[in-house]
Amino acid sequence: MIALIDCNSFYASCEQVFRPDLKGKPVVVLSNNDGCVIAANSEAKALSHIPMFEPVFKIKDQLIKNGVTFFSSNYTLYGEMSDRVMRILEEFSPLVEIYSIDESFIDLTGMQHQDLRAYGIAIKERIQRYTGLPVGVGIAPTKVLAKLANRRAKKEAGNDHVFVIDSEEKRVDTLHWAKIKDVWGIGRKHAQRIQETGRNSAFDFTQLPLSWVRKHMTVVGERTWRELQGESCLPLERAPKPKKAIGTAKSFGKKLEKLALIEEACSYYINEVSEVLRNQNCCANYLQIFLQTNYHSERDKQYYKSITVTLEVPTNNTFILNAEGKKALHKIFKPGYRYKKVGVCLSGIVPKEYVQTNLFAATDEKVGLMEAFDRINQKFGKTTLAPALMDARKVKQWELIKNERSPRYTTQWEDLLCVE
Repeated sequence: MIALIDCNSFYASCEQVFRPDLKGKPVVVLSNNDGCVIAANSEAKALSHIPMFEPVFKIKDQLIKNGVTFFSSNYTLYGEMSDRVMRILEEFSPLVEIYSIDESFIDLTGMQHQDLRAYGIAIKERIQRYTGLPVGVGIAPTKVLAKLANRRAKKEAGNDHVFVIDSEEKRVDTLHWAKIKDVWGIGRKHAQRIQETGRNSAFDFTQLPLSWVRKHMTVVGERTWRELQGESCLPLERAPKPKKAIGTAKSFGKKLEKLALIEEACSYYINEVSEVLRNQNCCANYLQIFLQTNYHSERDKQYYKSITVTLEVPTNNTFILNAEGKKALHKIFKPGYRYKKVGVCLSGIVPKEYVQTNLFAATDEKVGLMEAFDRINQKFGKTTLAPALMDARKVKQWELIKNERSPRYTTQWEDLLCVE
């Protein structure tokens, strides 16, 4: 058996944990630069006239009028709260597959004869008690069925956010309950193609001939079809697969014209992605830098340019990547434009032990330097050590707009809650 644990309205719930005065009240979380609504709790979703992904400047008056509390994205807080949930799940199973920041599959092999509903309730209550976050728990023989069980756990009021598919009767009943679009692994186009055959429920899909599924939905569709039949085709992964590319690109809080400020932002992003690269013990062959203006602006001149650097030797060294990134940025930068975004991407990723050195390439790589660099930053705080290009100013002129960001309660000493 497999359980899927999914946090309810995760971003909004994280904010409510530290603001008990907001319990039962509508809460939304905004995208980078406070651009649009990207997450909402159930109370906010009930306000149908407040659409998701709508630019905030268009609906801000509505939010205020309806008593909706809105927060800037606080990814540091959300990531740390996610880690707490995953550590709790490890107490219930030796195998936890982290699927996303707010959901995980856990292995319940050998527990078929136990009271799985009681076990699911224990998981839910412990997470609620230790973190304050509400979750839904779906338990079933396969991943796809566990996804449907989790959905049913949260959609049907009488389930207390826990639902178990532990019999053929429950499996068939759930398949009749679920619509095609609710099935994990069936996208919009495939759902439309299935509905054109007159099938509208997950059960209807399982009644299609396997030959039709193979022809129109390839092997991915066949796995989904078999999983819905109760045949496990998607095993739990013990470790996340290494990323094939690692990148980041964030819009500036304001448009920039000075190269020095753009260099600073670019260096910061290179520092971030190279740390992720080292965490998976890999090196990159290629570094891509791109620079662009705001293509939504009608009064600004438009410019976009990208450049990819082939590194002489694959590396994860922040300082080498920064040096190459600076040279690349100088090649694509043009004065006279108001830039909105710079982005970096590392690709051609290979395990560190497979790196082939170059006899003729001069390298400044120093064994152990980056390990020491990371240890110091882990102990004393992010960017305690950083490339000089990043600058030491506390207030950075290129940072995202985050006027409504909550404190980082769990990771910053100065943001700890005070009890009086």
